[in-house]
Amino acid sequence: MKINQSIFKAYDIRGIYPSDMNEEAMVIIVRSIYEFFKRELKKDNVSIALGRDMRTSGPALFEVAKKTLVACGAEVIDIGLVSTPTFYYSVLKYSYDAGIDITASHNPKEWAGIKFVKRDGNKIVKIGKSTGMDTIKEMVLKDSFPEYTNAGTVTERSDVLDDEITDALETVDVSLLKKFKVACDPANGMGSLYVAKLFERVGGELIKMNFELDGTFPAHQADPLDFNNLIPLQDKVKEVGADFGIEPDGDGDRVFFIDEKGQVVPATSISALIAQEVLKDHPGESIVVDIRYTRNVVEAVKKNGGKSYISKVGHAFITEDVNREGAYFAGESSGHFYFRETGGAESAVRVIIYILKALSASGKTLSELLSDLVSSHESGERNFVLPDGTDSKALMESIVAEHEEAELSRLDGIAIDYPEWRFSIRTSNTEPLLRLNVEAKTDELMEQRFQELTDRIISTGAKEKSSGN
Repeated sequence: MKINQSIFKAYDIRGIYPSDMNEEAMVIIVRSIYEFFKRELKKDNVSIALGRDMRTSGPALFEVAKKTLVACGAEVIDIGLVSTPTFYYSVLKYSYDAGIDITASHNPKEWAGIKFVKRDGNKIVKIGKSTGMDTIKEMVLKDSFPEYTNAGTVTERSDVLDDEITDALETVDVSLLKKFKVACDPANGMGSLYVAKLFERVGGELIKMNFELDGTFPAHQADPLDFNNLIPLQDKVKEVGADFGIEPDGDGDRVFFIDEKGQVVPATSISALIAQEVLKDHPGESIVVDIRYTRNVVEAVKKNGGKSYISKVGHAFITEDVNREGAYFAGESSGHFYFRETGGAESAVRVIIYILKALSASGKTLSELLSDLVSSHESGERNFVLPDGTDSKALMESIVAEHEEAELSRLDGIAIDYPEWRFSIRTSNTEPLLRLNVEAKTDELMEQRFQELTDRIISTGAKEKSSGN
């Protein structure tokens, strides 16, 4: 079978169902993943947690994956419908060797995909470009495998989410949490499961929007990075007078928040808040932030006696950095939040708990709480499609030459730092785009520099594109 090589992404495998990702392709991909795990873990009967999201292609692809793993000799633990954070948690909590999640994250309804991980002690290792994706791609294209042993087994497990919530709540004295009115719009995605279960435990009033699991996304796309998708939740927060709003993405590993005024909260403000809360209880810990926007988080970490570490963009890279640096927490400006306690993987549940804890202790509204943490104003990411034949590296080098007096980082594309402002430009890990982010001490300076850099890039013939991840 000829498989479209474009499905192998930087962090996962993703394509259109059924043209790119279908039952026949799933067999080959799962066999390759299992052989990879056997080699990595040096064992023949690997224990694998297998979960899926609510997409319409999910049941069929899930059953094919399960049958293929059993034929390969795997010990399969069927954890059923789960968010991606719950999937990660299951691998770590129950000491399984590895895990496979049938999900296409926030992508539109016609997409299907796979995220997969292995466990290294108390750490989750996401398989991406730097950790084995190219090897798996080669195995898929070669399509040559050992004979099936048909020696695998299947065990069903239904207690994962309950255990995840229980463990997360151990980080806080629940009796000290006040009761809040919270609106949530998971866009018919997997985040509805953990949000509902959490508020069953902590109490308060949960206003539910689009909580029914539905892979056709009838209300709107499950992508909170497109702020148009946040408008219904913003309206609901204002309408009902909620204390804040919660918007997870399709598979629940990203989450955005709306304050009590109905305003979208930048993810870095949430990161700065959690860093502050973490460092109150765990002084001196390391906090990771991605290179797009750094100053609000770095300043909060500095004020609270912690250490900062700057990471490349991308959830697999950041999990790797959290684990390598032994960081307690990491926040990414795309709404991913990571914890050492969850093996370096995302945990939206813990993020919500930290917000509830901070609101309860301070007596402030969310906007008041976060205003104290804003030292830098952020542009929001702007994306550009370059003309065919444009050398993106040469373009970035020419921009570097125009800012020779500033501090330069090449960690991920280019990042230029001045005392009053900074910017980063990088190529996308998932699309043929150039991405621009600017932050500055004042909103006016940020807008000025953002427009200057936008004009500079457009002068090459580039065209703007709406933001993505």
